[in-house]
Amino acid sequence: MSDDDLFKLYSQRILALAAAIPHLGKLGEPMGEASRRAPLCGSVVSAQVVAEGGRVAEFAQDVHACALGQASAAVLGEVIVGLDLATLERGRDELAAMLRADGAVPSAPFQGYEVLLPARAYANRHDSILLALEAAVAALKAATHG
Repeated sequence: MSDDDLFKLYSQRILALAAAIPHLGKLGEPMGEASRRAPLCGSVVSAQVVAEGGRVAEFAQDVHACALGQASAAVLGEVIVGLDLATLERGRDELAAMLRADGAVPSAPFQGYEVLLPARAYANRHDSILLALEAAVAALKAATHG
């Protein structure tokens, strides 16, 4: 990866998101929790949720990832409260498709992932980018399905 490629990949917007991740920490009494790890880079994201009516009422995340994984967690943290499992799964699937060459930017409320479009050229970063959504989906499943 050239210096110019790195500069494009790690834009100011991505770095700003990585520096301001919403909902960092832990919940006092989570109903569901899950961790996901990217084997290639070792990034880990853990999510905790409290669910009400099948939707995320409270959310916390612990993010140990590269700037791209952190930016992804920030985008998720901005929109997750109030979402149901089907919406989270759709967001995860649309983000995975976007990262492939054929996918469009995820639909609302996940359109903030557009900032990660430059990462589609770096398949070795995709797992880290998907961690936050994968952990959130698993945590909400644990909270709502036992």
